Amino acid sequence: MTTVIHHNPDCGTSRNVLAVIRASGTEPVVIEYLQTGWTRPQLQALFAAADLTPRDALRTSKSPAEELGLLDPSVSDAALLDAMITHPVLVNRPIVCTPKGTALCRPSEAVLPLLETPLTEPVYKEDGSAIVTP
Repeated sequence: MTTVIHHNPDCGTSRNVLAVIRASGTEPVVIEYLQTGWTRPQLQALFAAADLTPRDALRTSKSPAEELGLLDPSVSDAALLDAMITHPVLVNRPIVCTPKGTALCRPSEAVLPLLETPLTEPVYKEDGSAIVTP
């Protein structure tokens, strides 16, 4: 199994996670999900692997979640999945899959347990703060 990142290049957290993966010596498969979109089976598999519900993975800020009425707790998982398929931006990111597991990597440090090769050098976020200092 290879490392895969479901990535939004416009997101600082997603860019930071991609940088950490690359700093570990791994070149991941990068899926720009805003371009490719999602399928229901794909989302269901990702969420199951990451132990997330659709609500856990719902991006609530800088997305149309509120205007679509998705923040109401009575909205079903099926309805959330339908909305995520129609509006890919509703899925929080980045989601990373490696042989060690799958996770929604927010904050950026959440990717560290998924790395196949531990980092040996510090890695810094775009804002200059350390993600990890081995």
